Amino acid sequence: MWRGLAYLLVSLFTAAVALLASPVLIVPAMARAWASWHRRRADRLLGRPHSGPVRAGAWRVLGWLGTYIVTGLAFGLVAVVCAGNAVATAVTVPLWWALPAGTRAGGFAAGVPLTGWGTALTLGTGQFVIFAALTYGLVPPLARLHARVCVALLSPSAADRLARRVETLTETRAGAMNAHGAELRRIERDLHDGTQARLVAIAMRLGAARESLGEDPELVGRFLREAHENTEEAMAELREVIRTIYPPILADRGLVGALTALGARSAIDTTLDIGDLGTVPAAVEAVAYFTIAEALTNAAKHSQAARTTVRAVRAGDRLSIGVSDDGIGGADETLGTGLAGIRHRVLALDGTVHVHSPTGGPTVITVSLPCGS
Repeated sequence: MWRGLAYLLVSLFTAAVALLASPVLIVPAMARAWASWHRRRADRLLGRPHSGPVRAGAWRVLGWLGTYIVTGLAFGLVAVVCAGNAVATAVTVPLWWALPAGTRAGGFAAGVPLTGWGTALTLGTGQFVIFAALTYGLVPPLARLHARVCVALLSPSAADRLARRVETLTETRAGAMNAHGAELRRIERDLHDGTQARLVAIAMRLGAARESLGEDPELVGRFLREAHENTEEAMAELREVIRTIYPPILADRGLVGALTALGARSAIDTTLDIGDLGTVPAAVEAVAYFTIAEALTNAAKHSQAARTTVRAVRAGDRLSIGVSDDGIGGADETLGTGLAGIRHRVLALDGTVHVHSPTGGPTVITVSLPCGS
């Protein structure tokens, strides 16, 4: 009750302020800032997670402002009448004898003269009970109704959500294309500088060995030995390149087995909480694997953590991943490529990433990936 009463009293005051300051508040930037603050209040009252700055259209925000002024004044006055009369009755009844002669009761008992303790206590108790009951019964529902109206009017419309969705997809597509281009350049560089150079060396040694056949068996043997060694090195480099594209362990053990191996290889103590993941598309498996691998690497290198926890759970067509550590926190995407790389990979699949890392810790990375058919 007290939270609802405080909410309506603040709403009454701010509605009056909004009415007086309406010429200023109709400016879109001011209106959105004012609306964002009120929606945060509504979210707290309703126990909802904070929904961020208001992104509704200007006309929608102005419509909310008019509705807010009307409902804030009306609901706030109801709260003042109910709670105010209850408080006034509780304060004045014990002091009826100090009031001027001929004073009459107010509220429901208006007009009745207070001539003695009997009249004062009877009327006062009854009136207090009635107004207290009205406050208890009316104020919380009115506060919640006011908050729900605020949230509903300030939530983006279907058109706003679609526009935001298109904007997000455009940004993520550009990021995915940039990341894809960088990945192709890295693969080309690795193949050119490493594997291709070794293959050229192998071809030269095999050519030299062929020319020396029947003339210098010892030299032929040395060329073949060097070609064999270069072949093994080239194969190792190729496996490393392939591992950065799609880790073979995913094909061998599946996502659950691969994550178990990651936890076992982690440099710090890692607890795994993996549910039934079902069938996950290969692209999602790869992103999930690289996300957890990078998060564990970051924790080991930078967080000074002693323990990490990895959680993976499937809910419908979403795969949710959480990696937390007990380190010092303060992770910043702008200071390195690890977290930025995670974000680019996830957004490329139309997923979401949330990093919570206050100074002093803990660091919690939460990722949600679509994995429906």
